[in-house]
This record gives sequence, structure tokens and C-alpha cells, in this order.
Amino acid sequence: MAYGDSAIPTAWWRNWVAFQTIVLKEIHRFARIWVQTILPSAITTGLYLLIFGNLIGRRIGPMDGYTYMDYIVPGIIMLSIITNSYGNVVSSFYGTKFQRHIEELLIAPVPNWLILAGYVCGGVARGLTVGVLVTIVAAVFTDLSFAHPLLVVLIAILTATVFAIGGFINAIYAKSFDDISIVPTFVLTPLTYLGGVFYSISLLAPFWQGASLLNPILYMVNAFRYGFLGVSDIPVAVAFALILVFILGLGGWALYLLNRGTGIKS
Repeated sequence: MAYGDSAIPTAWWRNWVAFQTIVLKEIHRFARIWVQTILPSAITTGLYLLIFGNLIGRRIGPMDGYTYMDYIVPGIIMLSIITNSYGNVVSSFYGTKFQRHIEELLIAPVPNWLILAGYVCGGVARGLTVGVLVTIVAAVFTDLSFAHPLLVVLIAILTATVFAIGGFINAIYAKSFDDISIVPTFVLTPLTYLGGVFYSISLLAPFWQGASLLNPILYMVNAFRYGFLGVSDIPVAVAFALILVFILGLGGWALYLLNRGTGIKS
């Protein structure tokens, strides 16, 4: 059916063009400034693996039957996916608000769910791009193994989606550039570093093991590690369920805020 044959395909075609435009704009944005958006994660990963994996890891010894280097690689890759998917959306959407480009989106015949989906896909694209680059850097330091490669890809996409939506919500509430750094600095970074990136919670005292189970990032890191090594501190099915709950919950919240115009029309 050709474009313009009826109202329904025309609406779908308009939505597809709008979605494609937002996603390509987001990808072009972080690719154009790759020195600021992509390269730092590769350098940071190299330093993590050199210091923690190579130098300190030799003294720590094996963990869950793997060398310390092999054990921390999945967590470090996940760390880069989380920070980049979140950071891309929060900075881009707040920039859209700050520069008043948001008004062009609001008056255009584009559904709010499609605006949300476009920005989230842009964040996922950056998270996965950096994740692939970090994986290549990690391959320089160790021989990577993939016990469940499809699981690795699926967990990476779903986790990037969760934090891209989180970045969108942060951007909606943000009233200044300082506000877009509060959550990553005081919430996201502590939860990530305490989420089993560098250790197994089996090393912790029983109380802190229980406390760690309240950290959602622990489930994502461990499910991702299971995809690489086949070992995990928590059941992978629980991690999947938790990630899907977060996607639905945060996605519904973001769409509700967008429909109300919170932080946008006021």
C-alpha cells in the first residue's frame, strides 16, 4: 500500500518517520562528539582492568572458579552500559528542554509514547555502542568467554532500556544542569559500585548479603555475568522479572509525566 492511500497507513507512516528522525538525531548527537561520549568509557575500562584486574587481581586470586580479571569484566561492561544509556537520555532531553526544542515536539503530531521511545532507543544505542567498545578493550586483557551469548545481548538491551527511561524521568524533573548530575552522582554510582561489579556477595556477611539483595543493579550485573561465565549470585529468572517490572513501571511513569506536561509545560 502506497503512502497516502488511506488515513491509517498515513498515520503509521508519519509515526515511523518521526520515530526514525528522533532516533537518528540521538545517534548522530553522541557519534558527532564521540571523544566526549564514547572514548572516555574505553579509557576508564582499560584503567579498571589494568589496575583491578591485572595488578590487584593477581593478589586476590580466583573468584567463583574464575580469575579475578575474568570475573569483573562482565560487571565493568555492564557499568559502562548503565552510565552511558542513562547519561545520553538525561543530557539530551534536558538539552531539548533548555534550548526549547521541546516546543517543536509538543506541537508536532507526534504521540508522546513515540517521543519517549525515540529518546530511549537513542540511549540504548549509545549504551550498546559503548558496551561493544568496552568488550573489545576487555578482549585485549583476557580471553572472553560467552556461556550464553543471546542472554548477554538480551540483558544488555533490557538494562540499557531501564536506565534510558530513568534518564528521561530525571530530565523531566531537572530544572538546571546541576539537577541532571544529582541522581547519577548520589544514587546511580553508589548502587552500581555496590552491585557486585567487583565482588561476589558470597564474600559479605549475612546482613550485608541481605542488604545487597535490595539493590536492583546487583540482579542486572549478575544476570549479565551469567551470560558470560555461567555463574551468578542470584537466580537469572528473578533478574529477568525484576528488569521487566522496572521497564513497565518506569516507562508508565515517564509517559504519565509526559502526558501531564510535568517539567515541560510549566
